[in-house]
Amino acid sequence: MINDLQELRVFAHIVSSGSLSGAAIAMDVSLALVSKRLAALEARLGVRLIQRTTRQQALTPEGLAFHERSVRILAEVDAAEELITGNRDQVSGTLSMTAPRTFGRQYLVPLTTRFQLLHPHLSVKMHFSDDIVDLVASGLDVAFRFGSLQDSNLGARLIAPSYRILCAAPGYLARHGTPAHPEELGQHACIVYGARPSAHWIFHHKKASVTAQIHGTFMAGDGETAQALALEGAGILFKSVWDVGAHIDSGRLVHIMPDYSAPTEPLHAVVPHARQLAPRVRQFVDFAVEQLCQAWRWELNT
Repeated sequence: MINDLQELRVFAHIVSSGSLSGAAIAMDVSLALVSKRLAALEARLGVRLIQRTTRQQALTPEGLAFHERSVRILAEVDAAEELITGNRDQVSGTLSMTAPRTFGRQYLVPLTTRFQLLHPHLSVKMHFSDDIVDLVASGLDVAFRFGSLQDSNLGARLIAPSYRILCAAPGYLARHGTPAHPEELGQHACIVYGARPSAHWIFHHKKASVTAQIHGTFMAGDGETAQALALEGAGILFKSVWDVGAHIDSGRLVHIMPDYSAPTEPLHAVVPHARQLAPRVRQFVDFAVEQLCQAWRWELNT
């Protein structure tokens, strides 16, 4: 039986920070104390929770299952303490979030800065990645995600629609012309990105699906690099209107073939569990949803 919640907190910090030394820094305690508490927890449970080598660590299957429950237990304990002490509306502690790189830096950085100014006792930890991050396993408070949600155990709030559009820099279009139909994209320099860049783009046009074969002249590992290439006039980009909309508004990019767009992929704010959210999470999600709803200003043309 676990009688010391601090052991759970140490374990949760080890997982979220990725190492024992990272947990020690986050909790402002010695590495020896972190190691001792983890060893005591594993001894009490009779199983190894984390496989450790000199270079990396990984949760065992038992560790993954235990961590999912631990995060929920700690959230319930924190919520109970805040309720009893009368601090249900006090925003403090550390708020951790994840989001796609371009979206996070363009939208979440400014709105989170404004939120923290309203709540000076709050610390913020951001992890921006184009990969889907496991909220529970990573110990994160909230994620902002596009597309349909696969995990029914997560709590989610719909923020606004999204869709992908074609765009290019005015300089590129001046040199190569503006395509008017998907068939013409094969003659243009296209910018593709991701672990497995596509050789074709699929659009919706008058409620029908249209596929265009493309040539990936530039291949980027992430969407942010792809967008930077488009801004430099490297080629045509097919990307979320959330990412390129401001550049289209400013004239740095031009929306081309506006009658062709990708299927809708709505934006959600996602939390590990919808009930008993800590005040920092509940109020931040409310604040972020309001701000992002105000930022949405692009209607689908098709």
